[in-house]
Amino acid sequence: MYFCSVKYYAYFIIMYYIIINYISIKLNKGVYTMTKVKSLADLKAMREKLQSSLDIREKAEHPESLVQIKVAMATCGIAAGAKQVMEHMMQKADELGIAAVFTQTGCMGYCHAEPTLEVRIPGKDPIVFGHVDNNRADEILTKYVQNGELVEGIIPVNYETIDK
Repeated sequence: MYFCSVKYYAYFIIMYYIIINYISIKLNKGVYTMTKVKSLADLKAMREKLQSSLDIREKAEHPESLVQIKVAMATCGIAAGAKQVMEHMMQKADELGIAAVFTQTGCMGYCHAEPTLEVRIPGKDPIVFGHVDNNRADEILTKYVQNGELVEGIIPVNYETIDK
């Protein structure tokens, strides 16, 4: 009886070390990245950075007054790289000082043009862009959002809305 429990204990320890090593390998390859906090000042700096990025979303009383960017994150969009494009656009918008709200949506129905995103500038009709990569995302932010210039990749609207 004692031999069985030792055998299972050894099996448990081996599996524990395999799992821990697998996680540490993933962490080191950048799959899961966490910033090491070495002091209270580091923790406060991380908190301030996170707080400033959340201020736009949480403190905005009228989100319709901000630029709204919706990224299609259905299966086809994710497979085409929509997640990476969204992360890149969020960083670029912060660098450019653009007050924008980014949201993920489901399927927009433009699977042939993924990754797709809808940009709504206050006071203008929304525009859907297709085949968006990081370069086109930069172009959309700098030319369309900041300067109001239309850029390539616009998907034409193929429906009309009915106002009652």
